[in-house]
This record gives sequence, C-alpha cells and structure tokens, in this order.
Amino acid sequence: MAPDEPPAPEPAATPTPGLEPGPEPGPEPAPGPGPAAAPDPGPGPAPRRRAERRRTLAHMTPVLLLRAAHPRQALLTATGLAVAAALSGRAGREVGLVFATVLVGQAVLGWHNDLVDRRRDERRLPSGKPIADGYLDPGTVWFTLICGVLLLVPLAISHGVTAGSVYLATVAVGLVGNVVLRRSWFSWAPWAVAYAGYPAFLSYGGWGGAAVGAPPQVAMVVLAAALGLGVHVLCALPGLVADHEDGLRHLPLRVALRIGATRLLVLALAGTVLAVAGLLVVGNSVGLSR
Repeated sequence: MAPDEPPAPEPAATPTPGLEPGPEPGPEPAPGPGPAAAPDPGPGPAPRRRAERRRTLAHMTPVLLLRAAHPRQALLTATGLAVAAALSGRAGREVGLVFATVLVGQAVLGWHNDLVDRRRDERRLPSGKPIADGYLDPGTVWFTLICGVLLLVPLAISHGVTAGSVYLATVAVGLVGNVVLRRSWFSWAPWAVAYAGYPAFLSYGGWGGAAVGAPPQVAMVVLAAALGLGVHVLCALPGLVADHEDGLRHLPLRVALRIGATRLLVLALAGTVLAVAGLLVVGNSVGLSR
C-alpha cells in the first residue's frame, strides 16, 4: 500500500475584483470622555432685556418714592377713613376729599419714618427700603416730603378750619412720635392720639374752608384710640426681632417678650376687630357726632 501523501495546500483566496484587501480590523478603542458640554447660555436676549426694563422701572425715582411712602399702610388708612365718611352720610365729593387728604398725610409720615430709620436700616442690607439701600437720595425725599406738607395744608383746610387743624395735628403727632417716642414704652401714645383725632376730623369736616360740624361722640373717640393701639401692635410685629437686636424697648416688644409674639398677634387681632365692631355699633346707634 502506497504511503499517505501530504494534503495539498488550499488555494489562496482570490480577491474580489475592484476591492483592495484592507488591513485586519483592530480592537475598538475604549470609550473615553466626550467633548465638554457647552455652557448654558442662560436666558436669551429678550428675557434679559425684559428683566433690565423691570429693574430700570423699579429704580425710577417716582417708583422709589412710592415705595418709601409705605403705600400699603397709606392706602388702608385712607380707605378706612373714606369708608367711615361715607357711612356717616358724607357726599361723594367729600368722601373723595377725605381719601386724598389722608393719603397725602400718610405718605408724609411714611417718608419721614424711612428718613428717621435710615441709619438703623443701613445695618441690615438689603433692607428693602430705597433710602437705606442707596437707591434714593435722602435730599430728594426731604424735598418731596416738604412738597407733600405744602399740598397737605390746603387739602386739610378745605374740610373746614377746625377739621383741617385736627387732621394736621394728628400728622404732627405722628412726626413727633417717629423721632421721640417710637423706641420707648410710650410708643403707643402717638398712634392712640392720632386715631383718637380721626372722629373729630370727620365730624367737624365738610366741603370748603367754611364748613362747620359738631364734636364727635366720646365713645367714638375712645374706640378709635383703641383701634390705633391695635394697629400699632400689628405694624410692629414683623420687626420685633430686629428691634430687639437694636436695643429698642417699645410696648409691643416688651409685651411680646413676656407672653410671646404669637399670643400678642392673637390679642392684637382680637382687639382690633372688637374696636372696629364697636365703632360700627356706636356709629349705627348714636351716630358719629353729638
């Protein structure tokens, strides 16, 4: 038997026509970190322009003066007295005059308050007050305040000399209280005295400088003074912590340190509601004037 012949070699693979043989594929590269993500461009130009316009509008002098006038308290007080005038039977034009007069008077008190508190507010920036935060020049506010007083005097006297004098006296008491009594035990006194004058302002008032009215009911004066005390406590509550740190010792702070701010809030709300209810009952039963 013939010996086994070695197997014949396999023929080489014939390359496909038109294709060049390429190199053997190597191992795929390990995935690495991709290109850095592009930074967030932020809001587009249109939102930025709108934000800049809002910021510019908020820093305009008339807007800053409006903010410094304590507009919320001014509107509430002016609206309350205008409603009281309407309930007492005053004509529509007289109700509007009451609203305008009280609004200007409250703005004067608000500007003066922020001017007096400027140094103290500057220790807590941003304070939210345009004068302390440096957006509003104190000289501009003083000029506006003087203009407000020059407007307030004829507005008040147009209710009648007696009524106008009473209202100007309530504003003067508030100005003195901003400087002298606000930080002491007697912080309640300007509020009680000013609010006690409001019934006389309404009962003596009318239309024109020659208007003559009648004195208010004593019960209305007492209840209005109690309302002023309640409003004082409610206005002081948000700033109790800052006032305590600054060493102030006004009446709401002293009471809050003894019974707690929450109980003081409940008592102030209850007292304010009772005072308003009492004013409505007395006004409905015996009227505003004697």
